[in-house]
Amino acid sequence: MDQLFNRKYVIQGLFIVIALILLGKLFYIQVVSDKYFLSAESNVLRKLYKYPARGAILDRNMKVIVQNEPVYDLMVTPSEVKPFDTLALAQALEISVADVRKKLKKAKAQSAYQATFFERQISVQSYARLQEIMYRFPGFRTQDRTIRHYPDSIAGQLFGYVKEVSPDDIEKSEGYYKPGDFIGKSGLERSYEDFLRGEKGVINMLYDAKNIAQGSYSAGKYDINAVSGDRLISSLDIRIQKLGEELMKNKVGAIVAIEPSTGEILAFVSSPGYDPNQLVGKDWGKNYMGLLANPYRPQIVRPIAGQYSPGSSFKPVDALVALQDGAIDPNTTFTCPGYYQAGNHRVKCEHIDGTINMQRGIARSCNTYFCHVFQNIITKNGMKNQRQTYAHWHDQISKWGFGQKLGIDMPFEKKGIFYTADHYDKIYGKRWGYTTVISQAIGQGEITSTPLQMANVMAAIANRGYYLKPHLIKGIGDKKVVKKEYLEKNHVGIDEKYFQPVIEGMRDAVNSSWGTAKESRIPNILMCGKTGTVQNPHGKNHSVFIGFAPMDNPKIAIAVIVENGGFGGSYAAPISSFIVEKYLTDSIKPKANGYTVKAFAETNLLPAIIDKTKKPKPVKADSISIKKLDSIKRLKDSLKLKSAATKTVATRPKGLTTVLKDKPVIQK
Repeated sequence: MDQLFNRKYVIQGLFIVIALILLGKLFYIQVVSDKYFLSAESNVLRKLYKYPARGAILDRNMKVIVQNEPVYDLMVTPSEVKPFDTLALAQALEISVADVRKKLKKAKAQSAYQATFFERQISVQSYARLQEIMYRFPGFRTQDRTIRHYPDSIAGQLFGYVKEVSPDDIEKSEGYYKPGDFIGKSGLERSYEDFLRGEKGVINMLYDAKNIAQGSYSAGKYDINAVSGDRLISSLDIRIQKLGEELMKNKVGAIVAIEPSTGEILAFVSSPGYDPNQLVGKDWGKNYMGLLANPYRPQIVRPIAGQYSPGSSFKPVDALVALQDGAIDPNTTFTCPGYYQAGNHRVKCEHIDGTINMQRGIARSCNTYFCHVFQNIITKNGMKNQRQTYAHWHDQISKWGFGQKLGIDMPFEKKGIFYTADHYDKIYGKRWGYTTVISQAIGQGEITSTPLQMANVMAAIANRGYYLKPHLIKGIGDKKVVKKEYLEKNHVGIDEKYFQPVIEGMRDAVNSSWGTAKESRIPNILMCGKTGTVQNPHGKNHSVFIGFAPMDNPKIAIAVIVENGGFGGSYAAPISSFIVEKYLTDSIKPKANGYTVKAFAETNLLPAIIDKTKKPKPVKADSISIKKLDSIKRLKDSLKLKSAATKTVATRPKGLTTVLKDKPVIQK
C-alpha cells in the first residue's frame, strides 16, 4: 500500500516539473526574449537589407580614383500592393501614369513576392516627396545605397563596372546574393569583388497600419550593421595614366607601364577608352549598347586582350636566347644586303647595313641580322634535328611569358599565339625547318602577344633575368595585404652576363644617331628601347615600342602599340618617351625635334570605316564634310593640305619629317 502511495506522488511530481518547465519557456519566449517574435512572419515587421559601401580604390600616391555616391531607389513587392493613386505616385516620381503601370507590370513578371526595383536612383526631391506620402502606397518602400563615381573619368576598361546580379550569379554565390544586389562584372570590380563588396546589414523595421516606418524594432537591438568593403590601393600612377589616355586620343592601341622591381603596373591604357561614369546609373543600358555599337570597340581591354605580332620588339629576346645557347656571341657579324633569303622566301630589311654586329643590329633593327641569328639557333644541332631544336627554342621563349597568361589580377586575359613543334607537324608533317618559320625571327608569323606581355619582357630585361607577375593592386584593406603570387620572382633562363650587350644595343636604338628611336631620346635620361613595325594585312602597319629607363637601376618598363601608326619610331616611341619622362621627372621639357604632347594628342589615326550599306567608300566614324582635294603633299614639318579645302583633318605632330611617309587619311 505504501509503495502504491509513493508511486502516486512521484508521478504527480513529474507532471508538476514538466508543467513548470513549459510555463518557464513560455514566459521566456513571450516576455524575456524577442528572438521568436522576430523570426515569425509579421505584417508590421520587415527585414530590410542595408547595403554596404563598396571599397574605394586609390592610386599609388593615395589619391582616390574610385569612390561612392549615395542614391535612393523605390522598391516594390507586388504581392503586398493594394489599389493606390497612380497619378500621385507618377507626380512624385516625375514620370507618366503609363510608366507607373508598365513598371508595376514588369515587377509582377519578375517576382510577385520579392522586392524588385520600381524606379532606380530617384532624385532627392522625389525622395523627399515620397517620404511624406509613402503610407498611400502599400507594397512600396524606398531603399538607400551607393553607386560608383569616378572623379577623374579615366581607365574605364581597367575599373570595369558594377551591375545587378543575374540568376546565375545568385546560384553561384551559395546564398550570399539576392535579387536586387549588385556585383562587379568586369575589370578590378570583378577581380576583387569579394573584398570590395563588404557585408550586408539587416534592419528589423516596424511599419504601422498605414505603411509608415516607425523605426527599428527594439531600438535596433537585433539589427546587424553593414560592413563597408575593403579599400584597394592600386599601383597606378594617375599622372601618367591621364597622360597616356591623352596621347592615345583618336587612336587604337594600348600602353602598359610596369615598375620592374615589383611588377606593379603604373599605367594601363586601352584606346579608344570611355568614361567609366557612363556605366553608372539610369542610362547604363543605353550607354553600354552605345559602346557595343562603336566600330572601334572600346569595350575591348587591349592591354590584355589585344593580340599583336610583337614585330621587331621580339629581337632582343631572340638575341638573348641565342647568346645563352652559344649560337652567337656579341661580336658575331652578318652581312645585310637589304634582305634575307630563306629558300624561295625573301625577308626584306629597311636598310642595307652591310657587315653588322649584334649591338648595331639591335639599334638598327636589322631583319637580316636576326634572320641569321634564328637560323644559327635552329640549325646548331644539325639540319636533321631542326624540329627538336625548335621545340627547345619554343620552351626557352615561353619562359618570357609568350603563349601563356601572365596571371594579372584582371579577368579575361588572353595568352596569345605561339605554335609548338607539334602544331607545325600537323601542318607540314616532319618536313619543315627554320625557313618554314623564319618570320618568327623578327616577331611576325605565328606568334602574337599582348601589350602586357611586351611590357613584361622589358621588365625582365631591365631586371637582368627575371620578372614579377604584373599586377594592378599593391595593397588590400588597411593592412595593405599583397597576394603572395605577386612577390615571387620568375626567371627567364638567361645568365645575367648576357644582358649587357643586348641592353647596350637598346640604348643605342634610342640615343645614337643611327638608332630607329633616336627621335625619342630624353634629356638627361638614358632610356633603352626597341622599335617595332608590325605588318597589318588590313591597312597601315602598327607602330610598336618597348623600353625601360633609366639604363641602370630601371624604374619603369613600357610597351606602346599604336595601330595604323606606321614605323615604331613614328608614334609609339615618342609617346613612350613622354610617359617615361613624366614619370621620372614629373615634367616634360621641350624637345629639340619640336615634338609636343599636344601635337601627338591631336593626331587622328583612327582607321577608316566602310559603310557596307552603300557603295564602298572610306569614311571616318566622326566624319565631317570637306571639299574634295585636288592633291595632297607628303607630310613635312606638319600636315599641310595645299588645296581649296576650308577644313583640315587628322593633323600629325610637327617634326616627323623623316619617319612619316604615308599620306594622311582624309575624311570625306
